[in-house]
Amino acid sequence: MVCIDPGFVVPGIPENEKYEGTEVDANVRKALPEGTTIKWAKTFVASFWAMSSKIDAVLPSGEEQSYFLKVHNPGLISTRELLSVIPNNVPQVVAHGPCASKPGRAFFLAEFRDMRDELPSASDLVSVVAAIHTKTSPNGKFGYPVTTFSGKHPMDTRWCDTWEEYFRRCMKDTMEAELATQGPNLELQELSGKILTKVVPRLIRPMETGGRKITPVLVHGDLWHGNVSVDEKTKVPVLYDPCCFYGHNEYDFSMWRATRYLTSREHVDEYFKTNDRSEPQEDQDDRHALYALRSDLAVSVLWPENKDMRELAIQEMQRLVAKYGDGYEGYIAAQGKLNAAEADGVGN
Repeated sequence: MVCIDPGFVVPGIPENEKYEGTEVDANVRKALPEGTTIKWAKTFVASFWAMSSKIDAVLPSGEEQSYFLKVHNPGLISTRELLSVIPNNVPQVVAHGPCASKPGRAFFLAEFRDMRDELPSASDLVSVVAAIHTKTSPNGKFGYPVTTFSGKHPMDTRWCDTWEEYFRRCMKDTMEAELATQGPNLELQELSGKILTKVVPRLIRPMETGGRKITPVLVHGDLWHGNVSVDEKTKVPVLYDPCCFYGHNEYDFSMWRATRYLTSREHVDEYFKTNDRSEPQEDQDDRHALYALRSDLAVSVLWPENKDMRELAIQEMQRLVAKYGDGYEGYIAAQGKLNAAEADGVGN
């Protein structure tokens, strides 16, 4: 099921944002090599929170160079973090900072790469994602040193000692933002409380107790097919628009589960051909469902016109609460009974 409201309209470029010509923001020009000539700049696509343009320029050496420019609400970019791990699979960053001509807005300038409108093969994509996950947290904690943005929504990336604490805070923040965006809903509020107090501990805490541990690794954080493409020249996968933090590697699969995206469980299975699954493995599918639930709620925040995402989220909440409503306590009790039964079997 593709949960896009029939009345949903893809954002166009507002008239006051459209531009074609040879002028660029003064701070953007300062970021280019001195003596660079702007041949042409044009706004070519918009989202609800950013405008993207292509700049064709001639460097002082006479070499022609094209750049990708995004102007958006201020927020620090995490692309540089990805570049440190997968330099061939991310557009090179040129500069970012405040706009001179548009107070309160920021720009992000990178190399322009011609890309195919297609998804890389599953094996090619997961090999790049797995490479990202080789970079571990600098302090052993979950979080990120700066605030990152999911679309226009700022993420609380303060450092946490446990994945449960970090994810619960992230989920709670998204739930509150969804209610503020879409309006109050008693059932959603009641289910949200049970998700936070029962389902999150039940599905995440077992990975960090009983001698188990999660190593916080770098994740892309917004890995849907719209942020993945194939370089026309090199034919390698290209990833962009990350919302990075250090977390559980499986979090990056949250958007690989939803049927509205071109990625699928095939990509998850491909990943685990060469990478270990987190224990307990029997919880894996519903862990991914929990991560995907946070993604569904985030979409409801970012696209207010889409009224179907809330209903989709409520349905998944109902399922998870029905299955895991006894929380972590129920898990411990069940493990105790299982251990007792196994011991009894050995004794017999």
